[in-house]
Amino acid sequence: MERKTFQLGDIVLMKKNHPCGSNEMEIIRMGMDIRIKCVGCKHSVLIPRAKFEKNMRKVLRSAAESEEGNSGGAQEI
Repeated sequence: MERKTFQLGDIVLMKKNHPCGSNEMEIIRMGMDIRIKCVGCKHSVLIPRAKFEKNMRKVLRSAAESEEGNSGGAQEI
């Protein structure tokens, strides 16, 4: 099984919903433990990396993609 790739600032889809009903989380800290913030209610949780990797389904929006879109210079109106 291949290792899941994710980075700081990514929005990920988790297996279980947060009590507020949202299952989208933003990665806000990485290390041995990973801190994720609920997109729905902004509550943050610190969980071990192994548990995070087990419960993460996929990356919905990558932080690298949003940086590429914003660095294009002037905005069109």
